[in-house]
Amino acid sequence: MDKLIVTGNGPLNGEVRISGAKNAVLPILMSSLLVDGKLKISNIPHLHDITTTVSLLGQLGVQFQVDERMAIEADASGVNQIRAPYELVKTMRASILVLGPLLTRFGEAEVSLPGGCAIGSRPVNLHIKGLEQMGADIKIEDGYVKAKAARLKGARINMDLVSVTGTENLMMAATLADGTTTIENAAREPEVTDLANCLNAMGAKVTGAGSDVITIEGVKKLHSAEHRAISDRIETGTYLVAGAVTRGRVKCKDTDPTILDAVLGKLREAGANIAVGEDWIELDMKGKRPKAVNIYTAPYPAFPTDMQAQFVLLNAVADGTVTVVETIFENRFMHVQELQRMGADIQLNGNTAIVTGKPSLSGAPVMATDLRASACLALAGLVADSPVTIDRIYHIDRGYDCIEEKLSQLGASIKRVASHVWAREQKKPAA
Repeated sequence: MDKLIVTGNGPLNGEVRISGAKNAVLPILMSSLLVDGKLKISNIPHLHDITTTVSLLGQLGVQFQVDERMAIEADASGVNQIRAPYELVKTMRASILVLGPLLTRFGEAEVSLPGGCAIGSRPVNLHIKGLEQMGADIKIEDGYVKAKAARLKGARINMDLVSVTGTENLMMAATLADGTTTIENAAREPEVTDLANCLNAMGAKVTGAGSDVITIEGVKKLHSAEHRAISDRIETGTYLVAGAVTRGRVKCKDTDPTILDAVLGKLREAGANIAVGEDWIELDMKGKRPKAVNIYTAPYPAFPTDMQAQFVLLNAVADGTVTVVETIFENRFMHVQELQRMGADIQLNGNTAIVTGKPSLSGAPVMATDLRASACLALAGLVADSPVTIDRIYHIDRGYDCIEEKLSQLGASIKRVASHVWAREQKKPAA
């Protein structure tokens, strides 16, 4: 198992290209199951979750071609399986997104209950309840969601909780349903809107995406299409925070400033100078230590839970004492214990972290517990007084495209080392 070794190297300075959004590409890949034809998707990030999704869809019978620009063409005309097995689903909760497309196109689906990061309860009951309202017969047996429906019927669905994957699954299922489906209390995230745009390119009739009410008029068939995925707003935010905590200057290219308002607002509050263009964002701390900022996570367009860990780290080295309140996932403070090992002054009280900043942290061996926590620890290494070794970095490979290469481009001292090489180095006598 690989490790990352990060050594503080002063302020970051430079430009970095932002990859396509993992959380947009995954449901778009799943949507290829809806069409008896080809879906070409560009701006694909090179991530483990993408590989897992391609493997899962491939097992269902989807065929893939990848061109020289890393665009993926998915052809679901030969799908011959309706069962998504536990072996592939267990590592990625987004795998549940094959349920709606398989059921609405083939009338049947068997999908293992999913796995993924252990950051809290993300139940699939919202998906199941919505599909049942559309006429599906669903049972949970032997760890699988087993669903059948001759043809789904349009329905008015009011989501009990705002759920991104729930909204996406029901939206995809409704594209081929008989009649009109309305999803109320729908997720408003940009990734939901991007999926809706892709579905419409395939001939679906989806309106209202980006608001809390989405309407889908069912059609009998979808057709081949091409779609370019949006940029990754969380990757963008992560590199901007990297610039902020190191008191440096970072320019993110090929990104969209209009979908990062909450994050940019908090960075400005922290003392960063922010400049934006049509497809770029530049942060400049001008050598100054950031100011601590209060954070309260909530569904889009509020502050994203996927940026909470990075801002806990920012506050840990900022000037002041603040609170960070996590309202989305109940177990999403597991990075706090690792930051405390590095000397961070953080007190936990339920879903609230009270953070008092210090000028820097101490180097220590730490362990990544989930995707965003691993990014937080990589950034923590940038402001530590001695090298930081991060274990279990397979989490980071699920959501960050070549993070060590991109941070190195900005001047960071970061390297990936295989565990056996690291262990051998530790045994060498000191010079």
